Amino acid sequence: MGRNSELFYNHLFMNQTLRQQVGQLIIMGFDGTSVAPSLDSMLQELQPAGVILFARNIESAQQTHALLSACRATLTIAPFLGVDMEGGSVDRLKRFMGPAPSAASVFNAGNKSWFAQHGELIGAECSALGFNTNFAPTLDLALPNSRLVLGSRTVSPDPEQVAEYGRLFLEGLCKSGALGCGKHFPGLGEATLDTHNELTSIEKPLSDMWQQDIAPFRILCGDLPLMMVGHANYPTVTKDKLPASISPVWITEILRNKIGYRGLIVSDDMEMGAVLAAGSVGEIAVAAVRAGANIVLVCRKEEMVRQAWEALLHEAECDPAFAGRVAEAAHQVLAFKNQARELKKFPSQFSRAAVEKQRQEMGKFVAQLEQEQQRKSSEAAGQDC
Repeated sequence: MGRNSELFYNHLFMNQTLRQQVGQLIIMGFDGTSVAPSLDSMLQELQPAGVILFARNIESAQQTHALLSACRATLTIAPFLGVDMEGGSVDRLKRFMGPAPSAASVFNAGNKSWFAQHGELIGAECSALGFNTNFAPTLDLALPNSRLVLGSRTVSPDPEQVAEYGRLFLEGLCKSGALGCGKHFPGLGEATLDTHNELTSIEKPLSDMWQQDIAPFRILCGDLPLMMVGHANYPTVTKDKLPASISPVWITEILRNKIGYRGLIVSDDMEMGAVLAAGSVGEIAVAAVRAGANIVLVCRKEEMVRQAWEALLHEAECDPAFAGRVAEAAHQVLAFKNQARELKKFPSQFSRAAVEKQRQEMGKFVAQLEQEQQRKSSEAAGQDC
């Protein structure tokens, strides 16, 4: 951090009100494909750390760029402009970019140079539209229990192979100018239920998880700018029924202190059924920050975003210790933003040519994968004869 930049950051933090600090602890989603007056008012008032778009917000390349540009113009501190782009079943841009391959299909092709290329191509698509943050890669193990839940989002049951794919994917993202986020700590490989809908309980001792599920996160600890904590419960470890996303044992004791992670800790979406089973969106937002999270995702309903913001603010106004936790978390977010060059870049003009170039590049990559899959299938058929 340069001296002038450090002075500016210190001045910014010291002059932040409590309301502004709370805003930096939320990345919000919303409905709609443009910034409606109500959304504009909310962005101006809450000043969230960033926004995240989903397929419901994305109609065309130019509209997406315009939407991100409008959000960015309303926020006074460089925002996270986020999206989930893993490829395969989690592909928000396929409507106009063409489908990106899944992590599993790229991994199974066996060419490690393609792992980085996967990240670079996805990152380039994101960057061409104005996104600076991609909530990927998935670092959960590909285990039988979660096959129906996670499918092609996972790459291998071997934690070292998962980490290798993740590291190279992140390198590709970084090269293209996008931040990555490893998910879903401490691992959903043993999850039998979808946490979008209900809480899944994973009975596994910490010693086994340390060597297996947690290993990719440990190996990539220094490579992940952001890490997302999932909503599963691990009663053997925590001796309670709390999802990891609001658990001080997982976030502070294990992720921060035992593993030594120093990046930003982000919750999975606070509107998901698994975590809402533990309380209202306001209560769980407070619980996540109290447990050690820097940022909570509230991904759709504007009224839930406001409830989370108001609950965090109210708790900080009433509890000096929690106000200190809010200040600490906001301090970490602002320090990160000050250093992250990805957040400072934005394509001021929409370029149809740039989008078309990325669409064609992804098409070529998909064709390469299909050719490799056909070659492997032919070889396997030949061996069976």
